[in-house]
Parts: sequence; structure tokens; C-alpha cells
Amino acid sequence: MLDLKFIRQNPEAVKAGAKKKRIVCDVDGLLVVDAEHRALVQEVDGLRAQQNALGKDVAKAPAEKRATLVAELTAIKQGMKEKEELLQKLDLDVRARLLRIPNVPADEVPEGKDDGENVEVKRWGDPKPAAATPRDHVSLCEAQGWLDVERAGRISGSRNYFLFGDLSQLETAVMRYALDLMVARGFVPLSVPTLVRSEVMVGTGYFPGGEEQAYRCDERDDLCLVGTAEVPVTALHMGEILKLEDLPKKYVALSSCYRREAGAAGKDTRGLYRVHQFQKVEQVVIDVADPARSLEHHHAIVANAEAVLQSLELPYRIVNVCGGDLGAPQIQKFDIETWMPSRGGYGETHSASRFHEYQSRRLDLRYRDAEGKVRHCHTLNNTVAASARMLIAILENHQRPDGTVFVPAPLRSYLGGRETLGRKL
Repeated sequence: MLDLKFIRQNPEAVKAGAKKKRIVCDVDGLLVVDAEHRALVQEVDGLRAQQNALGKDVAKAPAEKRATLVAELTAIKQGMKEKEELLQKLDLDVRARLLRIPNVPADEVPEGKDDGENVEVKRWGDPKPAAATPRDHVSLCEAQGWLDVERAGRISGSRNYFLFGDLSQLETAVMRYALDLMVARGFVPLSVPTLVRSEVMVGTGYFPGGEEQAYRCDERDDLCLVGTAEVPVTALHMGEILKLEDLPKKYVALSSCYRREAGAAGKDTRGLYRVHQFQKVEQVVIDVADPARSLEHHHAIVANAEAVLQSLELPYRIVNVCGGDLGAPQIQKFDIETWMPSRGGYGETHSASRFHEYQSRRLDLRYRDAEGKVRHCHTLNNTVAASARMLIAILENHQRPDGTVFVPAPLRSYLGGRETLGRKL
């Protein structure tokens, strides 16, 4: 969340940022409640001072005056109790309103209402037209006996799947390659919980506002399945004060991910593009509150994802996400879209985001700077590889006319040295 002091000093900038993101929020309402809260804090502090002073007077007062002073003290205590109860309610109200205020986007974020107005900033590789691929990934996989969505649907409902044989091994190969590449680049690998408390979803900015996309367990447990390892990894040091010499923290995690895909009925329902469960390797950076340094990290984590795509010979483009397609927590986001012949275009495979202090304030994630001052960290994250969509890109871009699939060189060691998957069709 944003610093409340920053909102007080820059209300119009906050409103303009929300407008650019097409997010409705009540900045003025927050400031009204905040002013009421601050005034009540002063009043309670004044009553507390009176109580302390009167308590001393009672102890020193002669017997004939003590009863009167005690009555005054009792009245002050009762007034304080009522006002403290109101103060507690205002505390909750301010926080609830503050959680709804989006981060202010960077000046470099383009104007636009939705993903159709994202701005392309880079393109790599030579996309093949859809006609050059005789089968889409579903037809190919079903012909090879690699994919079964019908049986998965009977077991788990729509948008679920079984992977068989070579395709299951290919998924594992892609995930392991992405993880190993990041470890070689200095990231610390983590195995993480995929069940987290609601406070962690709030802390990373997914709640409030994203509840309909998350799978919740029984309310007695207060647990949610995560849609990305970003959530547990970013929250790893919540409530801590990190040492300056230990920053930046660079983590990478491979995990299962779960998304309801609410509101996407009838959209991209065929195949593996929009599914409820998949594997993903995620990179997270936690560092000092330096905007220039955060921007450097942002470009670096994009480059990490590019390294994976280029080594797998997958054409892609990078877009600067416009305001209307930018989530509430992000300062800026770059999406990488990989060429998928069956779509006749690019499909999103990676999202690289920087947040400045937005997540760390919610998570109480801090560090002590060189002057000894405690400050909130900056956080960033990006996909390294997400299994389902990466499989689409690999299968469709590397399919041969005979129905077999070419294996890019980096994956061969994970597949027993094979250069080709599947049988001739």
C-alpha cells in the first residue's frame, strides 16, 4: 500500500494514478476518515494526560476532596474507553480504505484502457504464420497420446488436464531448465508452500480485489491456494528488518499454481492456454528503496526470461503494459508474449513487475539503511517459465511436418539426450 503521508501530501497524483489504471477508489473519503482519526488520537492523548495528572492529584489529595477527584477520574476513564473503541474502529476503517488505493504508475506507463493498447517495445525471432503448422497443440498432443482433457474434466472439472509420456517429461524438462538457469545466475532456489493465509494474499496485493480468482480452503483454516510462487516468496521475510549487507535478496521457486480464471468463460477454453493448475518458475527480488536500482532489477529480470525464450528458439515480443491493464500494486509491468502459431499471434507467457514499497508496507518488510534508519524494501517479480503456455509455444513452434517435435538443445540433457519427441504421424 501507499504511505499515508504520501497520500496526504499528493492526493491529486494518487487520484490521477488511479484514473490512469481505471481503478475506482475514494481518496477523498480516506483523507476525511484519516483526519478524523488523527484528531481523535490527539483527543485521546489529551485525556490520557489528564488521567495521569489527576491520578497523581488523587494520591496527594486530602480525604474530603478525594471523592470528588475520583469521580472526575472515573468520568475521564469512561470517556477514554468510548473514544478508544471509536479509535479502534477508525483504525480499521483507515486501513481498509488504504488497501483499496492503487500504486501510482510510473510516468513511462502508457495510457490505455486494456491490453489491446499495450505498447510493443521489443520483438525477437521470426514468427511462423499459422498455416505453416498443420496442427495446433491440442490436435498434435491428442494424436500423439500426450493429452487428455476429457478424463481430467470428469475428475476435476473443465480446464484441467492429464499429460502423458513425452509431454509430461517435456514439462518437467522446461521447469528444471528454467530453475537451473536462474540458479546459475545467482538466484537462491526455494521450495515453497502453496497454501498461504489470507493476510499473505493481502500483503502481496492480491486481496482485496482479487478474491474471485483465488481458490479458498475451508474458512476455519483461513488458507488460500496461490496463483504464483511470488506470494510465499515475497512474504518470506514479512515482519522482519533485513540487514543492508544481505540485500538484494534474489530468490527463484518452482511451484504448482492455481487460478480460478473467473470471468473468463468461453475465452481461450481450448487446450492449455487458460487452465486452473500449472507449474511455474518465478523469480523475486527484494532490495533497498532506490527507484533507479529497482529499474535496473526490472530490466534484469526481463532479460532472464528472454534468455530462456531465446535459448529455446521461441519468437516473442515485449510490451509495456498500459494503465488500464496494470494491476493495483504495480509501478510498471512488462509482459512477454510468445508466438503461438495456432492463435495466429502472440500469447502472454511472462509478466515482470516492480512495486517499489507497495507490497513491503503491507508485509512490514523492512531493512536498516547505512544511517541506521529503518525503511521499507522494494520488491519485484517475473515469470521465468510457466508450464502450460510454454508447452504450447514449444509444441507449435517446433512441430515438424511428420508430427514429431524438435527438442531445443538446452532441454535435451533433461530428456535423455533426445532431439525429437513423438512418433511420426
